[in-house]
Amino acid sequence: MLRQKAFMKKTKSGKVLKVVKEHYLRDDIWCSVETCKVCEHTEPVLSAVPSINKAFRLPHYIIPDTNIFINQIDVMEHPLITNVIVLQTVLEEVKHLSLPIYQRVRDMIANKEKRFYVFSNEHHRGTFIEKLKDESPNDRNDRAIRVATKWYANHIKDLNPRVSVVMMTDDAGNRDKATADGLQAISVKWYIEALDNTEILDMMSSAKDLDDGQKTIYDEHLSSAHISNGIKSGKYLQGKLGISSHNYLEGSIYTKINGEEGTILIVGRSNLNRAVDGDIIAVELLPKSEWRTTPTGVVVDEEEEQAEEESLKAEQEAAAATAAKEDTIMAEPEAEKATAAVEAHKLDTPQPCGKVVGIIRRNWRQYCGFIDRKSVHTPAGSSAPVNVLFYAMESKIPKIKIRTRQAHSLLGKRIIVAIDSWPRTSRYPIGHFIRALGEAGDKSTETEVLLLEHDVPFHEFSKQVLSFLPVEGENWVVQPEHFAGREDFRSLNVCSIDPPGCTDIDDALHVVPLANGNYQVGVHIADVTHFVKPGNVMDQEAASRGTTVYLVDKRIDMLPSLLGTNLCSLRSNVERLAFSCIWELNKDAEIVNVRFTKSVIASKASLTYEEAQNRIDDASMQDDVTSGIRILNMLAKKLKQRRLDMGALTLASPEVRFSLERDTQDPVDVEMKELKETNALVEEFMLLANISVARKIYEKFPDSAMLRCHPQPPSANFEKLEKAVARFGIEIDHSTSKTLSDSLDSAVLPEEPYFNKLLRIMTTRCMMQALYFCSGAQIEQEFRHYGLATDIYTHFTSPIRRYSDVMVHRQLHAAIDSSLSYGDELTDKEKMNDLCGNLNHRNRMAQQAARSSVELFTHLFFKNKTEEEEGYVIRILKNAFIVLVPKYGIEGIVYASAKVSKADSGESATAQPQPILVYNPETDCLQSTETLAEGETPKTQVQLFQKVMVQISIDDDLKGGGEGGMRQKLKMELLKPWIEGISVHGIANKDDPEAHAVTSTKKRDEAPVPAQDKKRAGKRTKA
Repeated sequence: MLRQKAFMKKTKSGKVLKVVKEHYLRDDIWCSVETCKVCEHTEPVLSAVPSINKAFRLPHYIIPDTNIFINQIDVMEHPLITNVIVLQTVLEEVKHLSLPIYQRVRDMIANKEKRFYVFSNEHHRGTFIEKLKDESPNDRNDRAIRVATKWYANHIKDLNPRVSVVMMTDDAGNRDKATADGLQAISVKWYIEALDNTEILDMMSSAKDLDDGQKTIYDEHLSSAHISNGIKSGKYLQGKLGISSHNYLEGSIYTKINGEEGTILIVGRSNLNRAVDGDIIAVELLPKSEWRTTPTGVVVDEEEEQAEEESLKAEQEAAAATAAKEDTIMAEPEAEKATAAVEAHKLDTPQPCGKVVGIIRRNWRQYCGFIDRKSVHTPAGSSAPVNVLFYAMESKIPKIKIRTRQAHSLLGKRIIVAIDSWPRTSRYPIGHFIRALGEAGDKSTETEVLLLEHDVPFHEFSKQVLSFLPVEGENWVVQPEHFAGREDFRSLNVCSIDPPGCTDIDDALHVVPLANGNYQVGVHIADVTHFVKPGNVMDQEAASRGTTVYLVDKRIDMLPSLLGTNLCSLRSNVERLAFSCIWELNKDAEIVNVRFTKSVIASKASLTYEEAQNRIDDASMQDDVTSGIRILNMLAKKLKQRRLDMGALTLASPEVRFSLERDTQDPVDVEMKELKETNALVEEFMLLANISVARKIYEKFPDSAMLRCHPQPPSANFEKLEKAVARFGIEIDHSTSKTLSDSLDSAVLPEEPYFNKLLRIMTTRCMMQALYFCSGAQIEQEFRHYGLATDIYTHFTSPIRRYSDVMVHRQLHAAIDSSLSYGDELTDKEKMNDLCGNLNHRNRMAQQAARSSVELFTHLFFKNKTEEEEGYVIRILKNAFIVLVPKYGIEGIVYASAKVSKADSGESATAQPQPILVYNPETDCLQSTETLAEGETPKTQVQLFQKVMVQISIDDDLKGGGEGGMRQKLKMELLKPWIEGISVHGIANKDDPEAHAVTSTKKRDEAPVPAQDKKRAGKRTKA
């Protein structure tokens, strides 16, 4: 049956067009109930014996309305909820309201065990309805749901065994109308309570029950229209909120301020105004008198949170008073001190500060953590519903209030919680329990937590994904037909060089001396796109995962292991398909020409970096592969020197390697990773390939090439670092990457060999994040990669572990083969832009997950240990400083305050920390509190780059109630210099205070020395 609807439409040019919409109604849309004999379905979804609930006499199918999915999606995902009819009306409305929830509904529909069936009621002759006059879209959709429910009830009433349908809605009015029509209708709360299952009861969103409803704490958020107009006029600024990892009361956004990119600080509970890390927010700048010049402190508990807020308030009041000093006479000595303090602050560039006026888009997700033991007050064994506080493992997230009947059984476990709302009257956001993960402290549980916290997909590959693997499985081999369109490089002395234990070998190299004195050099990359075709389920899964994630003890693959570690991996002595980049280089490693081709290779050797280095160093080895590695090494050194001459940066990061016990996988040793010449050898040719490919795909796809840029960091990022090195007589010129590189090369201290590497580590932290982008989304001047000093760059060399490289392979293939047909996945600018956004997110999360894994295993290594090691101060906070210990590549916080027990004064609670050192904004250091005469130096100072001695152990005094609370963390305590109230006595000298005598913190004597060895290069991480 065809229905037509015609209406007139006026175009921008003023023409009037008649638009006709056709709507087809059918009789052959089946109910999909297994026992139905009327419908001619071949694979019914809904089972013969569906859900059972004591609230209803018969087994039944559930028909939820839109708000059930929007507000109770976690409940709907529970295994108890099956045999659900998802109406087309509801599915389209969910898609319109929330794409993430829509995708979760789609996942349930795809899960055969859930038995979720989509019924196209809008195209069924018996269920389609027209919108009535003056009827709102919402009322029309509610009526459509009732009509579809009634159709189902009549359609299945005579089935054997007998079944029924139940409409689930929290809209009382809709329920009443359904009941009046003779239908079964129920709210989600009544339905779940009748299941008698404690876990699913806790999963219900119950924001209204938890809202304090008392005093208003926060300002009201502005409306969307108000925010939109304010952003257009420049009154408000938009950005993604990032919360400090040391202080959840401090956040920031990176946005344009008066036309220039910059950071806006948002400090304090009221200024953050219920915004959560990751939210897209609208911010209003505060008056300049309230901009900050001091860092905030570390917040570790409620007392310090209160102290930080009070400190912020006092600072803002002092700043405001100083701003009005021209109109105010300040004669008191205290007033003079306040003015002096603020004037000192002015020596720093004030940091713009703002306040959140509205939320543009929430980025709430599921959070892993634990219940605060101190918030559970019911007797053990009680199953009464109670309000408790939840701590997220991610320190950036505020506490969340939830209601649970399992409080005692969940203590000591890691659980998942979701936020439902954050009313103005509630100090904390309100959420609900989703599920328990396992016991706190268990290594597998903690690993699952860090994967969930960093949004890393780690589920097993589905049968649908695996169905696209070659049917031959591990027996797949290169066949004669595979040589079509490929060059045969099997006779070349190709070899790979990778970290030890690497099984996903993406790349291999070869070199052949030419008769004219030049060299043919080839980089051969695994031809993943031969196996992963555009748009299929495997490709979609890889695009979603974005990258392989490397943890200390495992790897979360982007592709099924049959491909990643076998059929695509360029292992030695087997034939493999590759995509090759072939150059002719002269003796100075300059490119004479370059070409690209699909190929077949047979690697002659799979070497580790150490094995390759040993071949270079062992003069007795003169085989063809070794001779080729020596030539490649010679050329790589020239390539690197040319890059450095162009301004490429040699930065550093503290990376560690764990030795794991074979059976338990527990860490038994930890050491800094050592890089060899062969690391740089591989890196140089990978960089050269990436640059060459970037130029080629941009030539073919000027509007949609997938490229990678590294923006130049703003000057503000270097302010503290410049101030810190100035006391050594060192200047940092960061106007270009070349001047920065030269500054780093010349920054050496003869008495401190580690200084230059430490400076490079800290410079790395001043850098911006490198990003994937679509060439059509940026102007050409913004393509530049600042760190590599190249005008264009992409990722081509690791398609096994990066989806960006898969896309680049497809674009390169299209660029070299004019007969190749391809879809809009290579040309659609918007699609490419969206893909880049996901890949940037996945890449960032993978890096953070890897760091968290290192942190977890570091804590396991130091469990029941106490070590004393040298470290360096790398960051100054208002009430603490952060120390890097080079031996282990770990960082920890040393507090500059002493906690005073109130027991001494007859009080029972812990007192607020007493400052031993205070922050001096003029010198960006912490110093002792004695009164100083003019020109006098403080008795004690803690400054950036200062060498200290620390004691490392595991902190058992954890927030959240001790055992089962926050994951154990590294505890660093100061040994040297000795600062009364902060330093502790070491293991060997507990009773000898003289062993920790104060070490001088005065400025060192400076004398120039040759730059330290700069062979260390950026590492290509694979494991």
